[in-house]
Amino acid sequence: MKTATVRELKKELEHSSHEELMALCLRLSRFKKENKELLTYLLFEATDEEGYIQSVKQEIDEQFKLINTTSYHYIKKSVRKILRNIKKHIRYSSSKETEVELLLFFCDTLIHYRPYISNNSVLKNIYFRELTALKKKITTLHEDLQFDYYQELEKLPS
Repeated sequence: MKTATVRELKKELEHSSHEELMALCLRLSRFKKENKELLTYLLFEATDEEGYIQSVKQEIDEQFKLINTTSYHYIKKSVRKILRNIKKHIRYSSSKETEVELLLFFCDTLIHYRPYISNNSVLKNIYFRELTALKKKITTLHEDLQFDYYQELEKLPS
């Protein structure tokens, strides 16, 4: 089966009725958890971006608390999983401010995590890679926001 382009889908959806669109959305939400999560964000959380950011931050804190610290191997796997989840939440929002806010929180939490990441080169590389990406993303924001986020970024060790 050949997948239709976004343009083709948009054209076809323009001809659909309200009931058909609702049925399509509900059917789509049954197939993948990510589809359901995206619909949840768009319907319930998109209007309160600050609340969304806070809920994701709480989720990140909980995930860091659940990390198995018996070995750096488990810590690395868990940190990568947390970062994947953060990137997924960023995709849902598609707001650059949300992206910077969540990545700043991740870096801050990771650098203050015990056992310290300075003892492991892979964890340090993850941290520094995200710091580099953060610096690039901050440059795309408004000047006032850039100043505020650079202030936050300077608090982090580099």
